[in-house]
Amino acid sequence: MPDLTPNQLAKRQQIVDAARLVLARDGLAGCTARAVADASPLTKSAIHYYFADMDDLIDQAMAGHIDAFVANLRAAAARQDAAADRFWAAVRDYVETFRQQPGVLRLWFAYWISATTKNRLTAIETMHDSVAGIFAELLTDIGVDDPARRADELFSFLLGEVVRSAVTPRSFDELRARITDICAIS
Repeated sequence: MPDLTPNQLAKRQQIVDAARLVLARDGLAGCTARAVADASPLTKSAIHYYFADMDDLIDQAMAGHIDAFVANLRAAAARQDAAADRFWAAVRDYVETFRQQPGVLRLWFAYWISATTKNRLTAIETMHDSVAGIFAELLTDIGVDDPARRADELFSFLLGEVVRSAVTPRSFDELRARITDICAIS
């Protein structure tokens, strides 16, 4: 898209914000140009003007959801003083987000399936790098060996755990014991 004026950038952001709202409310299948137009002050034709296709808009909206999720993890960690407490606060926030908002779980995995099918992996790579990066920083702060590898393993475990918890949730104490092993926390 050619250089946009500040007004055009603001309109584009309104569309992304509306798509975020629709995704959170109606899921991936419900995020249509009509639904986004109805949730924004702009028209369906404006959506098509500012975005090459719905996949581009959805990628931008999911990137916004990812940014907010990562900011919440950082905020949860920042509320703690001790390095170990910061790590556990971020892990708890990660798990609780999906437990308290099952629609988020459905949205993330529907998006993952759609994005991987269409080979649109940027937002997924960003999420992985951002979340694993936070965990690696926090593991570094508590002195874990090879924090980047441990953070990747933790992230994979947590992805599986949030899916599993939709059927059979484990207590945080059970998760904490497994995470302590995965991350080699002493």
